[in-house]
Amino acid sequence: MADGYHGGLGLLLDGRRLSPVQRRIAHYLSEHLDEAIFLSSVELAERAGVSQPSVTRFAMVLGFAGYPELRQALRPLVLGGGAGEPRESVLRGAIDREIRNLAVVRERLQAFPLKELGEHLAATEPLPVVGLRVSCGLATTFAYYARRIHPDVRLLTHGGSELVDGLHAARRAGAEWVVAVVLPRYPRETVEALEYAGKLGLRVAVITDRPDFPAEIVLDAPVSDRLVFDSHAAPLALAMALVEAMADAVPLRTRARLEEYERMTDEAGTFLTGDLP
Repeated sequence: MADGYHGGLGLLLDGRRLSPVQRRIAHYLSEHLDEAIFLSSVELAERAGVSQPSVTRFAMVLGFAGYPELRQALRPLVLGGGAGEPRESVLRGAIDREIRNLAVVRERLQAFPLKELGEHLAATEPLPVVGLRVSCGLATTFAYYARRIHPDVRLLTHGGSELVDGLHAARRAGAEWVVAVVLPRYPRETVEALEYAGKLGLRVAVITDRPDFPAEIVLDAPVSDRLVFDSHAAPLALAMALVEAMADAVPLRTRARLEEYERMTDEAGTFLTGDLP
């Protein structure tokens, strides 16, 4: 997690997956390193808007016994002439990382079994789509577009017994596949639900950032963790590529459904035409 941070601080953060609270501390240090090296852990917590124990845990995540040791390691970065990076630099670093993430997906497109998976998903009815917590957003987007070209997409974004019931009902109705979006931080109940889906006989395809995720087909795209919360440009691009593959798998049905949808929205006046009011 080095991009957009002061060089020395970036080296300490490189390869670390920080929680949102810990990222707030990292961002404050990056922007105010010249004054932060003289703050106590209580003062740093107050300035960063976190608790004092969070500062201590942050230091320990970076491999230090506590905050005093981290502060001592950071002081040469400033006293030796370094300075914190402005917020604009942090944001540029985050966008640069997303550009690189998208480039990774572009270079690996041929390696993904998009055509094969698109054919499987287009053929299965119904098609359950799972996404809990932060993964709900991308799962909802995928399901929204998939519904334009598939007759029965079932979005499952609530955990617990409702998720289990939804998977069971989909399997009883004839589903052969389930698509899940699983992005960090990874909900335990999502993993457990997909294990249950496998026991039901459902084949599992996952959009995630982890190539080692336990599923029959894994479409992995890197996630940017340069801001307080992750951003998901690359997984979104991969999800849309999968929708495209589904559309290509059944071109006649796709055309008929899209034309029907256009007629329906025209008749209902669903979308604005011309200039906005």
